[in-house]
Amino acid sequence: MSVEGTWDLSISTPIGRIKAVAEFRREDAVLVGTARGAGEEVPLNDVVLDGDRLTWRQAITKPMRLNLAFAVTIDGDSLTGTSKAGRLPASKVTGERRTLRAGAEH
Repeated sequence: MSVEGTWDLSISTPIGRIKAVAEFRREDAVLVGTARGAGEEVPLNDVVLDGDRLTWRQAITKPMRLNLAFAVTIDGDSLTGTSKAGRLPASKVTGERRTLRAGAEH
């Protein structure tokens, strides 16, 4: 299963819904990525795709300093799962892969 591409994520947290964008790509056959949201861009660490299950870790500083662990299931161009920050309750994550629109290419 391919996970490469740009994903629009929605994370339902105790402080409200947070929108983020995650990008996944392969570099030298290794899956890597970055996430953007709340005015910052951070690298994704320990990105692992096992069948349709994708996991990664990332550190953020906005809206507060947190180390997040994501575990999602990929189904075509959709994903669902959770994001966990330390001892806080898991937050529900949903996402949709962006598709290239016809005519969008140069």
